[in-house]
Amino acid sequence: MNLISQPWPWYVAGPLIGLMVPALLLLGNKLFGISSSFKHICAACIPAGIPFFKYDWKSQVWNLFFAGGIVLGAFIAAHFLRGAEAVHISQETTAQLQAQGVKNFDTLVPTDIFNIGYLSTVRGWVFMVLGGFLVGFGTRYADGCTSGHSIMGIASLQWPSLVATICFMIGGFTMTWFILPYLLKL
Repeated sequence: MNLISQPWPWYVAGPLIGLMVPALLLLGNKLFGISSSFKHICAACIPAGIPFFKYDWKSQVWNLFFAGGIVLGAFIAAHFLRGAEAVHISQETTAQLQAQGVKNFDTLVPTDIFNIGYLSTVRGWVFMVLGGFLVGFGTRYADGCTSGHSIMGIASLQWPSLVATICFMIGGFTMTWFILPYLLKL
């Protein structure tokens, strides 16, 4: 039980995630990606005549079970397999965030920023609502999410996925180093 209740090193977890690509391709000719599950949910739940959602979503129901397994696995890990030690964040990152007013690092994400009460502030709306919208918009615009492009797309040598992944990284670095410090001062 101790083996699965602690974080695994990158050199174990990374290859296991990477092995999902050939496993899905070889076992069922399936593509790895999570954002498509939201499209399937909308196609199943929205009876309107929106052309984007008019397709045979039932042929992709495996993706919904896959996404549900991720959610269930995360719930089990967070509630039953949580280790006693705090999440490891580099001391330099912790010091930089503390200098900008983020103090609580007891959980996976700082609750100073990510909590439901935070929505009563302008900064909370920017982080959660506007940020969520931009992630959804970017996922649709890039025709896939980071897991689909960075893991599946690059592994299958797709040029658009390499370009999308480079853009994801540039966006992440820009957000971390230039936009986040400004937002934390709001």
